[in-house]
Amino acid sequence: MVDEETHDGPVSEVLRVLVVHNRYRAALPSGENMVVDREIAMLRDAGVAVDTYIRDSDEIEHFGFVKRAELAVRPTYSLEDAKAFKARIRSFGPNVVHLHNPYPLISPAVIRVAKAEGVAVVQTVHNYRFACANGLYFRDGRVCQDCLGKRVPWPAVSHSCYRGSMAQSAIMASSLAIHRATWQMVDRFLPVSDFVAKQLLAAGVPPEKITVKPNATPDPGEPAPIGKGFLFAGRLEEDKGIKLLLEAWRLSGLGKATTLTIVGDGAGRSAVQQAARVDPSIRYLGSVPADQVGQLLDDCAVRVVPSVWFEALPLAIIESYARGRPVVSMSIGANASVVSDEVGWVCPTTSVVGLAETIRHAFGDHSDARVRGMAARSLYERSYLPGEVTRLQLEIYDGLERTTVSSTAKAFPGQRSPLRRGPRR
Repeated sequence: MVDEETHDGPVSEVLRVLVVHNRYRAALPSGENMVVDREIAMLRDAGVAVDTYIRDSDEIEHFGFVKRAELAVRPTYSLEDAKAFKARIRSFGPNVVHLHNPYPLISPAVIRVAKAEGVAVVQTVHNYRFACANGLYFRDGRVCQDCLGKRVPWPAVSHSCYRGSMAQSAIMASSLAIHRATWQMVDRFLPVSDFVAKQLLAAGVPPEKITVKPNATPDPGEPAPIGKGFLFAGRLEEDKGIKLLLEAWRLSGLGKATTLTIVGDGAGRSAVQQAARVDPSIRYLGSVPADQVGQLLDDCAVRVVPSVWFEALPLAIIESYARGRPVVSMSIGANASVVSDEVGWVCPTTSVVGLAETIRHAFGDHSDARVRGMAARSLYERSYLPGEVTRLQLEIYDGLERTTVSSTAKAFPGQRSPLRRGPRR
């Protein structure tokens, strides 16, 4: 189902942004979905007129035979969405189309639709799907960049990187290859971290088209006094490091002195349940609402984010900083620059021994957790407050407008800027 909202009132006085996103399945909690929802609310709070074009991967289970057959081509081109998207542009009259995830239902073809309608396009880059079929740069338990720099990402097909299916991987690889020229039409890419920006550069995106814009998380207010124990809250998957954490916890010997609380669900659930049965220091709570995760953060001393893939900018870390909690993390991906000795403890390797030593170090510095937590809160206030991130986003839109106006004036003297738009009457 396509999400639609309308806005009345003067159209020439207000910035109008059309947000495009294919939501991930509800069964797999998505930080990206949460970021999109929050960003829409933040823009509206700032006085921006926001409309949305949103599809949901949960729709697929209700598709009939014909629509299911179309799934083989939709990542490359969806006629249904191209038509509906063009109609939305003409009815809403956006200044900017802000794309997040176009897969698997919408397809990057909407970029061409927007450009044909004279609308600027920006895309928030949450992952590595510009070069990687599964968007993670991770397969078979390790970081993999075999497809980076290849015009056709055939390694993804041979390794069945997308959902463990060679056929579905071939579909996604074909879309990446076919839309290489389409992605070049994006006016500005907004990677969520410096690390993602570097990966875009490595994939051939010109630096002048890249502006880093981090994610934000709501301000929970003054942090609670530092709590006790360690917390892991996230997907129980190999790339998130849950298996590594369980082994490191056992090796650390800290179970005699403190606790590890684990929240989440995924393929590693049975291993976590088994560990909790044999080790009373491990408490497994399953999936819990976001507000309960916040309470668990207030209750803990340190959050562990042991991801072994190239995290783009995990909300887990930003949420921890917002609540004044230091983080134990691996020195890999964006985490290597977002987490430092000032705001946490960094494991230099992705080994069990390295993580066990880092956790022991964090526990030994328990009296210092408060100081590092205060530094984490300060970093949040400087870089991840919703108001600050929204201000940066509006500056990006404004800079895009000035650049577009300049280019339009040179090419078409006297023509109205394509960013001064409203609904077609």
